[in-house]
Amino acid sequence: MVSMETITLNNGLEMPALGLGVFQTPPDETRDAVRAALDSGYRLIDTAAAYGNERQVGEAVRDSRLSRSEVFLETKIWISDYGYDETLHGFEKSAGKLGVDQIDLLILHQALPSAFDRTLEAYRALETLLADGKVRAIGVSNFMVEHLTMLLDRRKVVPAVNQIEV
Repeated sequence: MVSMETITLNNGLEMPALGLGVFQTPPDETRDAVRAALDSGYRLIDTAAAYGNERQVGEAVRDSRLSRSEVFLETKIWISDYGYDETLHGFEKSAGKLGVDQIDLLILHQALPSAFDRTLEAYRALETLLADGKVRAIGVSNFMVEHLTMLLDRRKVVPAVNQIEV
């Protein structure tokens, strides 16, 4: 088995440097794609509530010969679940679909510039989930500099990642 290079996040957590993202992978193809990736040595799987395939990702991980600790699961909260309570509920939905108690990296899918207070409340919920041990790291996705600045001015935990779609 090939050893996967890792990146150390700002909280000390090791994350595989390369992973499989299942954006736009139909649910009926996701399970096989994730199985093939895991069999090939991938250990990071990136999904999102908005992708509609978290359940199939979880099934593939459970069907693999790997222990849960060997697979780094990353998912994203969609904007319809922004707000403090909504984001906590969004975590429960995603964890349930993935079939896990803990998510390795939980990310806000994008900023809501027109309702940034909801973005801040969603991030506050991520901080709570981190403090409670339900996630191992938290982050954001597709945040512009001004969004990061506003977030850092008002929240305590620095995001471990800002995943950018290219």
